[in-house]
Amino acid sequence: MDNIKVEETSAGDHYDPADKAVRLTPDNYSGYSLTAVTVAAHEVGHAIQDSRSEPLFLARQKLVKTAIVGERIAGMMLVAAPILLVLTRVPQAGALTMLIGVVSMALSTLVHLLTLPVEFDASYGKALPILEKGGYLHDGDLKHAEKILKAAALTYVAASLTSLLNLGRWIAVLRR
Repeated sequence: MDNIKVEETSAGDHYDPADKAVRLTPDNYSGYSLTAVTVAAHEVGHAIQDSRSEPLFLARQKLVKTAIVGERIAGMMLVAAPILLVLTRVPQAGALTMLIGVVSMALSTLVHLLTLPVEFDASYGKALPILEKGGYLHDGDLKHAEKILKAAALTYVAASLTSLLNLGRWIAVLRR
């Protein structure tokens, strides 16, 4: 993993597999707080997943690119469907447009769900052992680092649930 760069960014903490870079916000890049060290270890966890070509990480990366395009298409399709229906007066055109939109949203939901095991592994399978064995923490800080990692993981759980609920809402609306 000698080729991994660590850079400061204002775009949120993340690992960029295309540039092989761990990017950290200014507070985490220059900080010495428990949060800064824990977040950095989590992002390094993603770099480890990438360097090992772990299947779930690679699958998620491919799906993310597709889902970004899919989300844009979904938004356009769901807005365009009623307009297309009024303009063409062909119900099938509106229905097909809505179906494409819902399928695109479902892809986004799949990405959110696939993200969960990748994030939990980066936190608990990679970052926690690094923090535990690497001597980066003061005595007694490990349990607090675990709480920080858990809080971060729960944000992904919330995003997945939000995505599922949003998809379910659109399906319910379209069934009427």
